[in-house]
Order: sequence, then C-alpha cells, then structure tokens
Amino acid sequence: MKPETTRLQKIDRDRIWHPFTQMEIWADEKSPVIVEGEGNFLIDSEGRRYMDGVSSLWTNVHGHRHPTINDAIKEQLEKIAHSTLLGLASEASVTFAEKLCGILPEGLERIFYSDNGSTAAEIALKMAFTCRNRQSDAKKTRFITFEGAYHGDTIGSVSLGGIDIFHAAYKPLLFDTIQLPFPHCYRCPWSKSPDNCQNFCFDETAAAVREHAHACAGIVIEPLIQGAAGMRTAPAGFLKLLRELCDELGLLLIADEVATGFGRTGSMFACEHENVSPDLMTLAKGISGGYLPLAVTAVTDEIYEAFLGQYDEFKTFFHGHTYTGNPLACAAGLGNLRVFEEEKVLESLPAKIKHMKKHLEKAWDLECVGDVRQSGFMIGIELVADKKDKKSFDAKTRMGHRVIMKAREKGLIIRPLGDVIVLNPPLSISHDEIDFLMTATLDSIRETVSGL
Repeated sequence: MKPETTRLQKIDRDRIWHPFTQMEIWADEKSPVIVEGEGNFLIDSEGRRYMDGVSSLWTNVHGHRHPTINDAIKEQLEKIAHSTLLGLASEASVTFAEKLCGILPEGLERIFYSDNGSTAAEIALKMAFTCRNRQSDAKKTRFITFEGAYHGDTIGSVSLGGIDIFHAAYKPLLFDTIQLPFPHCYRCPWSKSPDNCQNFCFDETAAAVREHAHACAGIVIEPLIQGAAGMRTAPAGFLKLLRELCDELGLLLIADEVATGFGRTGSMFACEHENVSPDLMTLAKGISGGYLPLAVTAVTDEIYEAFLGQYDEFKTFFHGHTYTGNPLACAAGLGNLRVFEEEKVLESLPAKIKHMKKHLEKAWDLECVGDVRQSGFMIGIELVADKKDKKSFDAKTRMGHRVIMKAREKGLIIRPLGDVIVLNPPLSISHDEIDFLMTATLDSIRETVSGL
C-alpha cells in the first residue's frame, strides 16, 4: 500500500465521522480512498478501478466527469459562484427553474430551492400544513405516512419517516403522523398472497385514509418504490389510488421523488408511470447529475397562493437556506438536463432495464435469495437464511456487508440495506458494464453464502 494511502486512511479514522456507519467497526476496515472518477467508475489512491454500482449513493446520473456538466459548471464559475436569493434574483436559478418546470408533471408551476432531500421534505410539509390550515377552519395538524418510509434525517422529515432502526432513538423529538402499512407484497403486512389478495391492501388503505382525512393536511409517499426500506415496490395502481383519495377528501399529495426522480425508474419521474400529478414534489440526488448539493420542492399555484398577502399580514413563507438556488448547483442542473436531451437518455433506458431484468432472473435460483425487486434502475435483492419461511439472517452475521465486501474484491462498489443488496447504477451504464455489474453481484452472493 502506498504511504499516501496509509496517511489518508489514518486521518480519516482519526478525524471523520461517517454517516450511517458504526465507527468502532469502520476503524478496523481498510476502505478505499477515492481520488478520481471516470465514466461509471471510481478510482482509489492505489489506482484501482471500481464500478460505481450505486451511483455514489443514487446521485450520479450520467457518469463521473461528464464533459457537458463539467463545462456548465466551469462556465458558471467564470461568472459567479454564489449570490443569495434573499432580495435578489440570479440568472442560473431563473434559467434552471424555467427548464425544470417544463418537464415536471402537469400543475407543478413553482420552485422553492434548497440543498438536499431532507430540507426539500421539511419545506413540503411546512407548505402543505400552512396551506391547508389557511384554507380551512378545521385544524389539519397531521400527515398520513407509511411504515418503512424514508424522507430524510432532519426532525420534520424523520417524523414523516417510518424506519425504526434509523429513527426510534429520536421519537421524543418527533411529531405524530398517521402511519399506515406499506403494501409490500413479499412481506405483506396483511399476510396475503399476490395471487389471491384481490388488492386487499388498496381497500385497507382507502378505509384508513377516509377515517383520518378530517385531521390531515396530506399524504406523503415515495412513489412506486421505498428506497431506504430495501427497494420495496408498491403494487401497480397504488399511487393512482392515493391521488384519487386526495382528490376525494381534500388532501394534498406529496410525492418524494428525491431517489426516484431523473430517470431512476425508467421515466423522468416515477409519478409518470401512473399518470399522477402530485400537489407537491421533492427532488434532490440526481437533480444536479450527482455533482453538487441541490434540491427543489415543486408545488402547484394553489400552494403558492396560500402564502400571498400584504406585508403586514405576515403570510410570507418564513423559510430559507444560505445556499438556496446556488448558481453553481443550478448550472450543474442545467448541464444535467442538457445531457438528457442531447443524448436521448430516456430513450436508451428500456433496453438497459430489460437487460438487467434478464440477469436478475438468475438470482431466483440462489438458495439464499428470498426476493428480487426492480423498478427501472433501482434494484433490491433480499437475502434470507430460509427461503421457504422468509427467515432473515441473524444480524450478527452481517450477510449484506459480507457480500458487498466480496464484490469490492471484484472491482464493484455497492452498498447493502441490511441484508438487501442494492444496485442503482448510473443511467449511462453500457450493456457490457451491466453484464459485469450483475455477474459480479450474483457471484459475490453465491461465494459469500457458500463460504459460511
């Protein structure tokens, strides 16, 4: 190992506290120090190349160092790196907002900038809460959410979430929501089977929403797939059901597309698969192509107009961030959309998704694979100790972690969610690279389990 690698690893262990990481264990692992990116690959300080199988946490869209996005940022940097949106407009934020509104689902006409998915969710819940309470004499103080949901790690977004292992410790700080079961077919909350349930989950959800709607401002959902819960997919039509219920009961539909937006499910936005237009949509991750922190809460004019009034009415939306609408990040966003247009990215996705699906069919043959889930480029392979009764591995086994470490030996960087092996490569991945990604993943699962 090069002396520089050893030096960097020591400083990392001594100074940096990594997210979602048990640091006592991390200190004993010699993880790569990434110094470069090229296309769909990461390069470490030893010169080793790794395929970026999770898009640097689901953000990288078109590969690393894409010339179009690089040039957009360089061009902006020659003008100005940052100016505030408090009392000023900026060219880059205006141009990006216009371009983004042109591709959003119908009705989303207004853009509020922030810098990550958590802040976008905080903004959405504040807007929805205020809007509905200004429109009604009844108190609308709650939100309908789903078990297994993940909307970020700030207190408001955690309150909307439903993953106890992440958030249970903070329960005394959170506000209550109406948390409903998420209709996940592999581990159905109602112990039903897809071949005979007759959409039982739709009826149960509709009944619960109708029961609680009078006290709620809206419903918050990750459309089509719950990412952090282990890539759990909802039955077809579930999102459309929620839209219909919101229309019927006067609720606002908040679609969290932080993870699913910008091509991840095969269309630009996951809502498009069921022809749904939400009232509020949160976007981050892929919005800048995976280059710079940027997020958006997009809303209808109805939401926006609830905050209009005279100065002394104090109806202003009192929320903002220092780097709101940062010009460099907006320039990256413009470069990202330019790549989608010029390279016809969306048109290339169906064949790639089909190619990945063909490889995934082989996963079902592995004794330790209980379920395989896919929504476009978002894939979860759930490992189980017993396929018949869906029994999970003991947590001490760290099966998911073992698999991804084996994959690293093969030149592939992926990351598990517990014992769910997650794949979410850049949209720019080629068919040959898909072959490598899928073969390395399945071989790593096979070799890890056989080696126990």
